[in-house]
Amino acid sequence: MKLNDIRDNSGARHRRMRIGRGIGSGKGKTGGRGQKGAKARSGVSINGFEGGQMPLHMRLPKRGFNNTKFAKDYAEVNLGMVQKAIDAGKLDISGTVDHAALKGAGLARGGKDGVRLLGKGELSAKVTFNVAGASKGAVAAVEKAGGSVVLPAKEAAEA
Repeated sequence: MKLNDIRDNSGARHRRMRIGRGIGSGKGKTGGRGQKGAKARSGVSINGFEGGQMPLHMRLPKRGFNNTKFAKDYAEVNLGMVQKAIDAGKLDISGTVDHAALKGAGLARGGKDGVRLLGKGELSAKVTFNVAGASKGAVAAVEKAGGSVVLPAKEAAEA
C-alpha cells in the first residue's frame, strides 16, 4: 500500500445537498420546505410559538425563588461513599482529604465552589476532611470516628 492508495471508506463522506437548483435535482422549487407558511420562509418560526395564543410556558404560574446568580455549586459527598472508597483503596487518608482527593477517587463530581459533606452512611476510618461545608450530622459522625472536619469559616475565625 502506498500513500496515494489511501481512501476514505465508501459512504464515509457525504456531499452536501444543494437545494433549490431545479426540479431535476430532486430538491428544487420549494427546496424541501413544503408549501407556504412560516416554516417555508427564511427565519423559521420561534420555538414555543403557538400562533398568537398565549404560550404554555407563559400560561403556567411561576412559583418560588431561583437564586441562579448567587447560588453556590457544591459537590455533595456522603460519608458512606467515602468509607466505601477507603475500603476499595481509592482514597488515601494519610493526609487531609480535600476536594482534589475526593475528585481523584471519583466521589466529587462538579462542585465549582467546593465539597459539602453529608452524613448518610457510616464512617469507621479516622479521616481529616478539608471541605467547603458539612452537615451537623456529618461532622458528628466524623468526630465520633476520631477524625476532624476543617471548614473555611473556622479557619477565618482562628486567624
